[in-house]
Amino acid sequence: MEQLKIPEHVAIILDGNGRWAKAHNLPRKMGHAEGCKTVERTVEDAARLRIKYLTVYGFSTENWKRSEEEVGALMQLFRYYMKRLLKIAKVNNVRVKMIGERSRFAPDIVEGINCLEEETKENTGLTFVIAVNYGSRDEIRRAVQRIAAEVADGTIDPQSITEEVIANHLDTAGIPDPDLLIRTSGEIRLSNYLLWQCAYTEIYITDIYWPDFNKEELVKAIENYNKRDRRFGGRNQK
Repeated sequence: MEQLKIPEHVAIILDGNGRWAKAHNLPRKMGHAEGCKTVERTVEDAARLRIKYLTVYGFSTENWKRSEEEVGALMQLFRYYMKRLLKIAKVNNVRVKMIGERSRFAPDIVEGINCLEEETKENTGLTFVIAVNYGSRDEIRRAVQRIAAEVADGTIDPQSITEEVIANHLDTAGIPDPDLLIRTSGEIRLSNYLLWQCAYTEIYITDIYWPDFNKEELVKAIENYNKRDRRFGGRNQK
């Protein structure tokens, strides 16, 4: 592993929980449960690999359109694994941050999110970012609203709005853009995930369903990333 250049920030679209369950003749909620276990392992693996930032797509704004039963099961899983994640974060010196619009969640879930962030804010290892009730277009919309409000009250001059100003109003303010985006289950699309942040991100697609993702697959993605000839505006960044 010493010869590998480890990306500073890895983002993952956790796809294939339902298909994994179907392939094993199990209910969909079991796929999500196994997916949560994979998240736990991946956080620990990323911390050991010395990845500085790991961002996962936990629950999108579009996921509310799923059946009431499935959404309810996801919320229960979320409640359970927030407690598990707090223990894992403490053991592995992980700082947890949530991005997305959390106000739509039940009060106890919002309290749990706030607790996770508060209890881990002094940790100095991996920063684990979970996108919940997150959609990139919604994130950009909310950022534009905040900027517009600051323009209206005279805090910001419209002519001084730069890319940096916009980035600083996004949910990910203070977090570097992802170097590598991994998507499991073979789908080739961004699904409204980190659209602004992934402008120059390297993308790696694997056919593995998320519950089957492991350290070996993570290392494969990093090895593939190491083979990329990264260029920005014609300038080699490898």
